[in-house]
Amino acid sequence: MTHIDSKLPNVGTNIFTAIGKLANEHNAVNLSQGFPNFGADPKLLQLVDDALKSGYNQYAPMQGSFSLRNIISEKIAALYGKTYHPESEITVTSGATQAIFTAISAFVRPGDEVIVLKPAYDCYEPAIELFGGKTVPIQLEGLDYKLNWDTFKSAITSKTKMVIINTPHNPAGTIWSKNDMLQLQEILKDTNIILLSDEVYEHIVFDGKQHESVAKYPDLASRSFICSSFGKTFHVTGWKIGYCVAPKALMNEFQKVHQFNVFCVNHPTQEALAKYLEIPEHYLNLGLFYQEKRDYFLNAIRSSRFKMIPSSGTYFQILDYSDITNEGDTKFAERLIKDYKLASIPVSVFNLNNLDNKQLRFCFAKTNDVLDQAAEILNRI
Repeated sequence: MTHIDSKLPNVGTNIFTAIGKLANEHNAVNLSQGFPNFGADPKLLQLVDDALKSGYNQYAPMQGSFSLRNIISEKIAALYGKTYHPESEITVTSGATQAIFTAISAFVRPGDEVIVLKPAYDCYEPAIELFGGKTVPIQLEGLDYKLNWDTFKSAITSKTKMVIINTPHNPAGTIWSKNDMLQLQEILKDTNIILLSDEVYEHIVFDGKQHESVAKYPDLASRSFICSSFGKTFHVTGWKIGYCVAPKALMNEFQKVHQFNVFCVNHPTQEALAKYLEIPEHYLNLGLFYQEKRDYFLNAIRSSRFKMIPSSGTYFQILDYSDITNEGDTKFAERLIKDYKLASIPVSVFNLNNLDNKQLRFCFAKTNDVLDQAAEILNRI
């Protein structure tokens, strides 16, 4: 047998696959899944059907349909006051994960350091490792997951090529403030460090707060890739369609990789999304929609023994079970599936050195009947 020298020797089955399999085996109510269990707007589905029948069934332009890139440019300008040229600074991607992977692959070389804030979504570090980079992890502190700026500054070296941030944050459900962005901008000023900003939940922010996009901060925007997701925004994660924006010089390098990776993205869905985005309410109302779900879920479990800080964004809620058991979170998550028929994600798998704060992540992007089933279980533990 041929000897295989793996480029990712430490990467195995991820937690989502493992928990999903266990949940299916035990017929558990599944709040581990990071996607909605309800359908997309019928208007959007009709637009896709129209595009299919209108002949948009061959390759789209490599950068994406111009009509979609143009309206993305208009959306960002209206929301964040920054104009990205649709011809040279926007690329439609096969989901945000592909955008993140492409940005890392275009710039990270062997020996380069990339700062990753933990807990972190699990696609960042394997991509860094694959291209010979070194992840420099920094653990966000406290149960509210704040960044220690002194720790961040001390982590920057002459080898730092890139910093990856995520707001609104998965799995913590926190959002970055204006002050956070200004501090980051000041620290990165006068460096050649590239910023990769994962903003896939940009439209899911609660309690009257605002999403602080990197696009709003000139020096940050000048060095940044911003990755977004139509799948997360419009309840169509299976479509795997998103986009990436960046200054022309950065995007030029990004597209060199993109064209030999996926080349282009599903054409009819691009045409449909271009028309759907013409009505801003389709995304501007998303925060209120999910805030209602968050509040419904938290109200339903108010009598439980779990402790919680209400999520500020995303469709995830962290619950603290430290008043219930001292079990590790992976063991408790497993027991919750086997004994109580409820699936969640243990947060330690995202933390530095698997730091265990006795927390589980629950997805509330579910119909109310599913949230009711989950609440009934949580209330009797």
